[in-house]
Amino acid sequence: MKLKPLGEQVMVITGASSGIGLATARRAAARGAKVMLAARNAQALEAVARDIVAAGGEAHQLAVDLADEGSAERLAEAATARFGRIDSWVNNAAAAMYARLDQVSLEEHRRVFDVGYFGLVQGSLAALPRLKLQGGALINVGSVLSNRAIPLQGPYCAMKAAVMQFTDALRMELEQAEAPVSVTLIKPAAIDTPYPEHARNKLDEPARLPQPLYDVELVAKAICFAASNPRRSLYVGGGGLGISWLAPAMPRLADKGMELIGGKPLQTSSVPPEPDAADNLFEPRADGRTESNQRPFTRQTSLALEAQLHPLATAAIVGGVAAAAAGAFLLRRGGPDDVGTREAQRRIRAAGLS
Repeated sequence: MKLKPLGEQVMVITGASSGIGLATARRAAARGAKVMLAARNAQALEAVARDIVAAGGEAHQLAVDLADEGSAERLAEAATARFGRIDSWVNNAAAAMYARLDQVSLEEHRRVFDVGYFGLVQGSLAALPRLKLQGGALINVGSVLSNRAIPLQGPYCAMKAAVMQFTDALRMELEQAEAPVSVTLIKPAAIDTPYPEHARNKLDEPARLPQPLYDVELVAKAICFAASNPRRSLYVGGGGLGISWLAPAMPRLADKGMELIGGKPLQTSSVPPEPDAADNLFEPRADGRTESNQRPFTRQTSLALEAQLHPLATAAIVGGVAAAAAGAFLLRRGGPDDVGTREAQRRIRAAGLS
């Protein structure tokens, strides 16, 4: 499957007023893509679009709540009316909570799913007829927590698990139909975004994400790469990749590990949210930042992500390192303990050839 270069694309991005969506919008526009931005906060979206246009990019916005029935179809119609087509669609909008499951109301649980799962389903089904016209990329933002749940974020983990299964099923059905659509699931580890401030919090202390944390630009890089390079999935952050691979093999050990890092001490902070950054579970709040206000240590690179983006180069490097190590080992074996070599040298000397 061949996808257009990013600079020739029209990209729709949901949840574009902050965090991963905002970083992706800026990155894609800077590389020449026309971006259609969606989120609930109209004022924040307008500011983002203005900034992109002022920097020389092309952007348009539509304020919608992806939990509302028909909102994704309106977004798709607005994008095609403005730019004529859709080449890639990024389902990023989500909602979250910090609470024990026995403290989460059914209404709150449903809301997390309405935004993060049913909003994504709506977006996918609205995008597909447009993407099939000339080929394109559907990119769903999941989480490593779809593979391995963490305490105190149960509704979010359950929602992201549903996102993963929906994405996998949709990909297989499109492959069966030989549809020209690439389907990628982006699985970030903990990323420094306003997520802890936007999530509804019942922990009685400011929320945070446990370390290791990664820079939001890494997720934007993965999304923009997937828009023009078909990939089944991309993990962002080696810590999350390790959890996803090891947890199914050692579930009880994984339980204990997540109980340790998922306890209240490692998911709370002494840094309070900004006054206007209260949770946005049901209502939009102040937006416009890609990072949290907590200023944690964040990793600016992810070797695991680079290995996925450039698998052939990674294989060559790994192969070269392995060959060098094998060569060094053989040279050592050919040293003083190599009886055959010593015998050959003795015969050369005896023959007067040395």
